[in-house]
Amino acid sequence: MLVVKEIQEYAQIRTKARAYLCYIMSRNISQSIEKDEAATLDMVISKIKNLKEAIPHAEVIYAIDGNGIQIVDNISSKAKLNGFGKGEDRSDRAYYYKTLKEHRCILTDPYPSLVSNELVVTASFPLYDTQNKLVAIICVDITLKNILKMVHPSSIDSNFGVASKWVYGAFSIALMGVALLLFIKGITSFLHFGVDFSNIDINEVFKSTILLTLSLAIADLVKAIFEEEVLGKERKNGNADETHQTMVKFLGSIIIALSIEALMLVFKSALTDPSKIEYAVYLIVGVSFLLVSLSLYIKFSRPEPRTRK
Repeated sequence: MLVVKEIQEYAQIRTKARAYLCYIMSRNISQSIEKDEAATLDMVISKIKNLKEAIPHAEVIYAIDGNGIQIVDNISSKAKLNGFGKGEDRSDRAYYYKTLKEHRCILTDPYPSLVSNELVVTASFPLYDTQNKLVAIICVDITLKNILKMVHPSSIDSNFGVASKWVYGAFSIALMGVALLLFIKGITSFLHFGVDFSNIDINEVFKSTILLTLSLAIADLVKAIFEEEVLGKERKNGNADETHQTMVKFLGSIIIALSIEALMLVFKSALTDPSKIEYAVYLIVGVSFLLVSLSLYIKFSRPEPRTRK
């Protein structure tokens, strides 16, 4: 499900989307019309038809009066949404009372459509006569996906975006296979000892621990890649610490694996060939450097705490 990501993307471009839609509507609708009771309804209908050509991605276009009652049937390119709705009470909708309150074109938050059951946003444009009396409010419903395509084409909808999701999915499957192989190898490397604990080889236990640690690190990385790049899920918290958690956890797992390897090399060198213990020292120095680098990364990637004014 990409709903969460789409809503967050909409929140970022909402101001731009409102400006764009209000500009299109103002070009096709005169905000002040002559007071002519006989021609008012026909004029509103003609303006709605103009909008249908100007906003082809619109799901439904209709008009409501000052009491929130729909005064014309829906106009839509979709047969199941077209030709009904006249007389419906829209006075409980956010776009109705917000338009009355602000006396200008507004754009709503996403909400589920009662007709199509999709997430939509509504742009509403008030029409006033020469005496500043509200004649009608013209409303345009657009699905969340279409408003993103119109105003802010994203990688979610592009051909490259679709291809990249398949690529990330393939890499996720391949990496999970590697993690599974490391897990199986790590388990089987010490299971063959059975219950005879006297024959357990410490080196094999260390190797098994390293394999299992690497398997866990790769599995955690695959989980993050698949959720973010394939499923499009967002992290629960929007701060920078959450954003860098995948990198921190992965590097942490690698450091743990290298530390275990260095410890194993120290024991092995001490028991078999003490002259090779310098290689263990080199490895320990490398692990220390990684620890310092990771600490600096966390320090400089963390946002500064906000101070209250």
